[in-house]
Order: sequence, then structure tokens, then C-alpha cells
Amino acid sequence: MEKIVIPDKGNIKKKIKKIKQDGVDKFFVLSDFDGTLTKIFYNETRRPSLISLLRDENYLGKDYSQKAKLLYQKYHPIEIDPKIPLKTKSKKMEEWWRVHYELLKQFGFGKTHVRKIINSGKIKLREGIGRFFYTLKIKSIPLVIFSSSSLGIDTILMFLKKERKLFDNVFVVSNILQWDRSGKFVGIKNPLIHSLNKEGKILKKFPDVFKKIKHRNNVLLLGNDIGDILVLKGLKIKNSIKVGFLNEKAEELLEDYKKHFDFLILNDGTMRGVNELLEIILN
Repeated sequence: MEKIVIPDKGNIKKKIKKIKQDGVDKFFVLSDFDGTLTKIFYNETRRPSLISLLRDENYLGKDYSQKAKLLYQKYHPIEIDPKIPLKTKSKKMEEWWRVHYELLKQFGFGKTHVRKIINSGKIKLREGIGRFFYTLKIKSIPLVIFSSSSLGIDTILMFLKKERKLFDNVFVVSNILQWDRSGKFVGIKNPLIHSLNKEGKILKKFPDVFKKIKHRNNVLLLGNDIGDILVLKGLKIKNSIKVGFLNEKAEELLEDYKKHFDFLILNDGTMRGVNELLEIILN
């Protein structure tokens, strides 16, 4: 059952007051995608990311799925191990992403597979997301979706378009996959974005997006992982309200998440709390 936890109510009230004083022209929203705007459970089955659907549903055949799962089993424990230095983990994440991209080329990944994933109906936006997108749209507030998804910008854009959420104020920063004329995947452009290098400086490498926010220094940040707050590094942010979606293992991880986020939504919850925050900030 959804639960909202606010570690320091006094602090978040102060932040809201400062953001309101500066006005909407100085405000924007920065959000992760997988597990943040989307739910991680579908019909009680864990579907944490776009890539997990490709890996688990045999779109590229059993051989691909087996090899991709072996990569996950090798690298994911490194990704989440708090004892391994961040620099070491970051190098391993880049290694994982690049090895996996070679696997995608080997097994003929293409835009047809992207469309199958998007049309599968197994990617679910959170309840209340329509109000979230609409509020930002009518107030002309930029929403920057910053994702380390290895399926990249095209997949997220196609999904948002299908869901009728790709408004003029919505921008996506993610991996840029390269396709040949037939729609087959052939490579990836730099910078390669993975789960542990999502720093704000990468946004500057997407100038069409960065120019929309470079004069805005108050942000509502949404993420489902502590690593998602790395994005504030390298940006000139004056005030930030950090919302964390703690989707599972709440008892185990809550105290750690409370140290990093101002507002927590537990148990793969809805956007209700985010919408209420926006209403207070924008009223």
C-alpha cells in the first residue's frame, strides 16, 4: 500500500517557500524514467525497466536472453554494492553497457523490437501521471527526463508519443542509438550514459535541452535510486526538492533514502504526492 514519508517537514516547507518566491520562470522538473515515471510491477510481476522487458520476454530469442541475464547477474551486484568505490563501479557500468550493446548488434536488435516492447502494454505509467504532465504543460514548465536506459532516447520518445504525453515542454536526455536504413541497431553515440554517471554536466552535451533550463535554478527532482540525485552535480541549482520513489524493500532501505530525499513515496505508489507538491509550489 502506498505510503508517503517526509523526513523533515520544516525543511521542505522552507524550500517550497523559496521556490515560490523566485517564481515559475526559475523552476523546472528533472526526472528519471524507469521506475520513477513508470511502475516497476505489472500484474504483480516485476518489470523494473525497458531493458528488462527485452531481456525477459525473448524478443531476441532465448540465447540473447540467457547472455543478457548473465551480464545482469555479473554487473548488477557491483552496481548496488555500497562497499565498492563509485569510480570503480562507474567503470564497470560502462563496461556492462558497452558489452551489452555488442550483444544487441549480434542478435539483430532493431526498431521493430522497440515497437513490440512499446505495444506490449507491459510498461505502465504511474496513476496520476496525466495530471502531472498536464500541470507542467499548462504552466509551460520544462520537464527534462534524464534516463540511463540502454534502449535510449528513441524508445522513450516513442512510448511518450503513444501515451500522448510528448508535449512541447517535455525533453528527453538518454543514450542515442544509431540505426541503419533498415532500422537495425549499429552503434551508440557518445556520451554513453549509465546508472552511475548521470551528472548534470551531461545535460550540457544536449544543447537544445540545456538551453531550456540553464536560466532556471530551482528544481523538483524525481528518482527511484539514490544515484539519481547525482544529476544535480554540475548544475547551478539554488533550491531543490528531491522526491524518491522507494518501490520495494522499504523497511531495509528507508533510513538510507531518508538521508538523501526530501519526500518519499513508498511501495510503487502513485503520483498523488508529486501532484500535491506541484499544486503547492505553483499555486
